[in-house]
Amino acid sequence: MKIIHFSEINKQIENGEGEFIAACDAEYENSCKHAAEKIAKMRHERPLILLSGPSGSGKTTTALKIEAYLDNMGVETHTISMDDYFLPKEKMPELADGEKVDYESPYRIDIALLQEHMHRLARYEEVDIPAFDFPNQQRVQGKKLKRKRGEMILFEGIHALNPEVTGYEDISNRLYVSVRTRIQLANGELLHPQMIRLMRRIIRDRNFRNRTPAETLDMYDSVQQGENLYIAPYKHLANLELDTFLGYEASVYKNYLAGDIDSLKYSYDSFLRFSPMENAIKDLDSVKAEEISESSMVREFIGGSKYEY
Repeated sequence: MKIIHFSEINKQIENGEGEFIAACDAEYENSCKHAAEKIAKMRHERPLILLSGPSGSGKTTTALKIEAYLDNMGVETHTISMDDYFLPKEKMPELADGEKVDYESPYRIDIALLQEHMHRLARYEEVDIPAFDFPNQQRVQGKKLKRKRGEMILFEGIHALNPEVTGYEDISNRLYVSVRTRIQLANGELLHPQMIRLMRRIIRDRNFRNRTPAETLDMYDSVQQGENLYIAPYKHLANLELDTFLGYEASVYKNYLAGDIDSLKYSYDSFLRFSPMENAIKDLDSVKAEEISESSMVREFIGGSKYEY
């Protein structure tokens, strides 16, 4: 477990935020590059890549960066988001109370269709990859894909390491990505990686999934329960791990969240559970979004990325 003190982040920002941002981005890029190099060495025996991580872990950007590094090595790679195999809302499983949809369940995925496509791609057959419309919770038309010999397919999603969903341990490299670094705050408490991922999710959900911050917080318990039930039990199956923490990111997110914190803490009796996030926003100096590269993983959440999500 890596720990960085908030004062060190503020010092780096004060001494030159451009250099600090570049150094953080370079560290993350190097991790992606090293993962791609290991994968490339086993491309013939393991043509599939299964990339998993909890919600808000930066899976999609990491997958696209690894794909780009593999492409540059001459190993043509295609990334498929398992989110595009989500079932429409009316067909999704409910929670035990019968009232709410279980958004975290592996059975939210059309497993039969996903596995059929995996089989066909492994046999170099063409498939029609679907797309998922998050605001309307419906599946829509996507794209056609046919793998050529020597090419790789990267499947990314929270259930990518679950053998019941994907399988293929014998011909796949398996990556687990998440935030691993903790920030020590002024009062001595550690900002848990879950809070960094929650910051990311609040901003992303508002920008791209038509959810208010209140709705994202309302889903927090079910998301955490889903991680414990459906993601954590399969972490050990990964043969590669990657920390997606960027030292400057919380300093960017504070610009998007300060107003939300002030309004939400008066509306939620349980908001004290999220006080470390509020303290981080208070303790950290700000970094403006204009300073962030369009290739930064932070752009997956705040927008303005060069990547298509």
